[in-house]
Amino acid sequence: MSTETVPLTTTYTARPIPAGALAELRTTDDAGRACAPYTAPEGGEPLRCCLRRAERGERIALVSYAPLRRWAAETGAEPGAYDEQGPVFVHAAPCGGPQPSGTYPFAHAGALRALRRYDPAGHITGGRLLHLADDTTKPLDEALTEAFENPETTLVHVRAVEHGCFLFEIRRP
Repeated sequence: MSTETVPLTTTYTARPIPAGALAELRTTDDAGRACAPYTAPEGGEPLRCCLRRAERGERIALVSYAPLRRWAAETGAEPGAYDEQGPVFVHAAPCGGPQPSGTYPFAHAGALRALRRYDPAGHITGGRLLHLADDTTKPLDEALTEAFENPETTLVHVRAVEHGCFLFEIRRP
């Protein structure tokens, strides 16, 4: 399966960190630090390479990732001050990539998510705080539909509110 997109039974497609970026991050992260793999002691870390939680004993790494900067390099956008980097967990070595799950990654009842919307230049066009209840798919579908109703919204980053971490990206369908 491709590590570029995850086919889901949801309205939108969650995108993991692209394979090329993962290869670079597994050497030097976006903050210029060497990758330092370790064994997950308990598991549960949200892996952005395969959009699932780590299992106990898996080799993983916590790296700094700049998703908007990498998207801008791909598209020619100039995000300016909106460029930021933050911590993400990835497998320490290439993995099989995402598997279809039927739900959005890392969505569980009670989760708080921030959705940040970006225009073609990489500037923020808005955002939304979302509390996921028992049905985790419908609220995300509705929030993403709302985001893409703005014709300037090109990209949405879904983040965990608790730690501010980037979880996955949704691009305009």
